[in-house]
Amino acid sequence: MFQQLNLLPKIQKAVDELGFEKPTDVQQQAIPAALEKNDLLVCARTGSGKTAAFVLPLLQHLMTKPAPNSGTRALILVPTRELAKQTLKQCENFAKFTGIGAGMISGGQEFKFQQALFRKNPEIIVATPGRLVDHLTKSKQLLQDVEVLVLDEADRMLDMGFEEDMMAIANACQLKRNPITWLFSATLQGQRIGGVSKQLLNEPVSITVDNFRSEHDNISQHYMLADDDKHKERLLTWLLSKQEYRQAIIFCNTIARTQSLTHFLAYHNIEAACIHGDMSQDERNHVMNRVKQGHVNVLVATDVAARGLDVKAIDLVVNFEMARSGDDYVHRIGRTGRADQSGMAVSLIDATEWNLKATIERYLRVEMALIYEKSLAGKYKGPKKVKSNGKSFGSKTKKNKAAGAKGKDKKAAAKPKKPKVQKPKTKREDGASDNRGGSRIKRDSVWGDGTAPFKPKKKTSE
Repeated sequence: MFQQLNLLPKIQKAVDELGFEKPTDVQQQAIPAALEKNDLLVCARTGSGKTAAFVLPLLQHLMTKPAPNSGTRALILVPTRELAKQTLKQCENFAKFTGIGAGMISGGQEFKFQQALFRKNPEIIVATPGRLVDHLTKSKQLLQDVEVLVLDEADRMLDMGFEEDMMAIANACQLKRNPITWLFSATLQGQRIGGVSKQLLNEPVSITVDNFRSEHDNISQHYMLADDDKHKERLLTWLLSKQEYRQAIIFCNTIARTQSLTHFLAYHNIEAACIHGDMSQDERNHVMNRVKQGHVNVLVATDVAARGLDVKAIDLVVNFEMARSGDDYVHRIGRTGRADQSGMAVSLIDATEWNLKATIERYLRVEMALIYEKSLAGKYKGPKKVKSNGKSFGSKTKKNKAAGAKGKDKKAAAKPKKPKVQKPKTKREDGASDNRGGSRIKRDSVWGDGTAPFKPKKKTSE
């Protein structure tokens, strides 16, 4: 029960009003450690309640310790606008009876409006790295009063190229004080995340609730074989017509594919909308409001929506194009099966994606089940032979041959060709010209009687 976590009455009142009865595993382990003002390094799967696990102790810290100054006292750094918006809402809900204010700094909003927000000195700021760094270039003192720094989905921020921004922001928070730092994520793998944690965390308490490789027991994972994108479109329409779901999300790797697939679904009378990185914040908000209100059943998205998108009615996730890594795959399918509900994930796999699927299965230690529909079966039946790691035979050999051919081409290009030297023409004994290099009759050719061979003259018209 949440009462056992010893939260302040005003915070507990908000928790009760929101209907939270029993803390999740990550909340049960992280909240007590955070209340003791330890640095935290937490790994828990998407949808496990990570946000409440840091927002609740953050609020308690701000209420129990008097503000030394009037500046921002807590910073929550997240990778995407959608996650920032969701986190801000959680802060406002839990802080309803505390009088603590929160604001959001992210792309898609006017810079002057955000400067005015900073002047109001909200105690909590939820921000994305890029836009916050823009503000720091104008004033390095903005974050000097930060007492608690939260890095949510830090691995994703690194994947998006925000490492320098993250470190610049952390340094700005350390101008006057050494803030308590909590690092939360669904994945904590890789050398970069280890390097960041060593630089920013001071003797952290490490908590691993769900290993990122552990199978999502409540999500059934499948794949369907496809010849090409046109074939995938037919499989997708069949899947959406046969599979029971409340709402579905379809992932693509490019903005162009996201837009074209949305038009394709609309042409086939499927209520769909898309969300991607080129959309303004107002456009994204409009789409997500339509989804949450139930006006849109299918959302087509790039990986910008893989983190921070929390729609409880999503039962089906489709990878129209396979995720580029195991971590991205985990966050994609994590859009369903949230809060221990059941969900289904289906990946459409063509010949170029088989080895990627095998790599992800091996990396996450899962095995996807094949969905076969005879009426939609294509020419591609999967590789004839597979290696022990699940990859197809022959791909490496072909690559080596191609590399060898390229190597020969490079050597040939590097080796200069000898210029052709035209050999001088000589005269035969009969006075006719003779090209020593190309004539079929040698200059010293003779008949048996010692005379030169006769060459008939060409006939000319009169």
